[in-house]
Amino acid sequence: MLDHLFGQHPGKADKAASYFQALRDKRTQQPRISMLITKTEYAHTIGEELLIPKIPLSNNTVQRRIDEMTNNVEDALCSSIRTTQFSLQIDESFLPGNEALLLAYVRFIKDEKLVQELLFAKELVTDTNGASIFALLKAYFAEKKIPLANIVSVATDGAPSMSGIYRGFIAFLKQEVPDILAVHCVIHRQHLVAKKLSERLHCSLRIFRKMCEENDESYNRLLLHTEVRWLSKEHDVSLCEDLKKSKNDIAYMADLYSKFNKMNLQLQGDDVNLISTKAAVCSFIKKLVTFKNNLARRELRQFPKLFEINEEAKIHDEDIEVYCDHLQLLHEELTERFEDIVGMEVLLG
Repeated sequence: MLDHLFGQHPGKADKAASYFQALRDKRTQQPRISMLITKTEYAHTIGEELLIPKIPLSNNTVQRRIDEMTNNVEDALCSSIRTTQFSLQIDESFLPGNEALLLAYVRFIKDEKLVQELLFAKELVTDTNGASIFALLKAYFAEKKIPLANIVSVATDGAPSMSGIYRGFIAFLKQEVPDILAVHCVIHRQHLVAKKLSERLHCSLRIFRKMCEENDESYNRLLLHTEVRWLSKEHDVSLCEDLKKSKNDIAYMADLYSKFNKMNLQLQGDDVNLISTKAAVCSFIKKLVTFKNNLARRELRQFPKLFEINEEAKIHDEDIEVYCDHLQLLHEELTERFEDIVGMEVLLG
């Protein structure tokens, strides 16, 4: 370092230590400012417009610093999982230009804490079949010198390209890591269960969506419209009448989806694991039985919106029967789709 200083920068050799400390602090602060600019999600040139002009914060400079920080974080993450076992989650996504993107997340224990990070986001250039997904993952692991054997479990959705018995991603991965635990994403499973509706309930949802579209509502999803007072507005009379007939169904589904939302939140977060997942799923399955039994006895307090309508005009027995049948269907679906989670034995010791 001294040879470089005296040989390349002789004019600065006599500078005080504070001069070099100021240079070091400036070099340290620039990446931090670049990170703050990135978090605002504004154009990178905002640094030149709002901050001190003397600080190098041009668009290219900020982009370069972001890339440097990204590479640093990625190198540190890869270094951690080279020597420890970890869980892997794989998912596909699509960009606006219809480019297929493969996302990989890892979860592992570090310093007695559970760490969850995005490992990479890579474009699938050729296709999205299981062989291509596995080839991309294997090439990345080889490049970063991460042993495939360090993967103890993998979570994916239920798409054939992921979970196909012979040509799915998991099938190829198991050829390399035979003892790996494969898990179908629990939130995806819950979403599939929540979509199960009878033809009548499906019809009510379609009417509701059409009404929202004709009223130029910003959203046409049920959960964002828990009030029904606006149904009395004079628009398409026949549509209003159809929707009023479906008012009970909409209230029931709004109450039910609210309960699904609460369960969904229990399945999310950095601290969620298979043990807490099993507790949440088993609890909800039992609650469905309770909901059904209470509805059959016309005890509606667990369904507040339906209860409010019942106070104004009694819910017909035919409606109660439809809701009880639907709850029974959901119970069977949840029990079947989460059979592996429900039957899992937790060994503590």
